[in-house]
This record gives sequence, C-alpha cells and structure tokens, in this order.
Amino acid sequence: MTTGQVMILDERTYAIKPAHVRDYLDLYVREGMDLQISHLGHLIGWFTTDSGVVNEVVHMWRFEDAGDRERRRAAMEADPAWQEFRAKAAPYVLEMRSRILRPTAFSPLR
Repeated sequence: MTTGQVMILDERTYAIKPAHVRDYLDLYVREGMDLQISHLGHLIGWFTTDSGVVNEVVHMWRFEDAGDRERRRAAMEADPAWQEFRAKAAPYVLEMRSRILRPTAFSPLR
C-alpha cells in the first residue's frame, strides 16, 4: 500500500450448524484456504467464537480499498474451483454476515 492510501477490512461471520464447526473448518483447510488466499491475498485471520453466540467462524481480509476488494472477490467468484468448494461448504452454513471496517487514524493496522 502506498502512503496515504486507506485500507479496509472485510469481516465475514458465518453461523455454522451446531456440532459441525470442526467439519466446516476441516473442509476449508483441505479445499478452500489456499484457493481463497490466492485470490484475496491479505488474510488477517480466522477465528471461532468461544463465548456469546457460539458455532460461528469469523475471518478478516485486508484490501487496499473497495475497488481492490471488488476485483479480487469477483475473480474468486468466477473461479470454478471456488464454486465447487462453496457447494461443498454450503450445507454447513446457516447464515452469513459481512462488514467493511475502516481503521482509525491511530489504529496499528493502518
């Protein structure tokens, strides 16, 4: 990223069917992770919820800006291998939420 450019984070939360979080994560590691990273690039992290709402996985990706995110996600969605992975993962997913986050001027991630 160049100086002065504002980056964004894409936070994605998936509610997974009870007792299937491990199955979903195992499938992702086996078939989805390398493919997704090859398209989206800057993985911040993957997380599971430990209290509050359980049976959720959360992942965060960094993008240079909204245009960068749109281009990368469009390329991933057009990839037949990604579509195949999504079809296998879909039965585990109950709900999906996405938020775009912008770091404050004093954020270490800026």
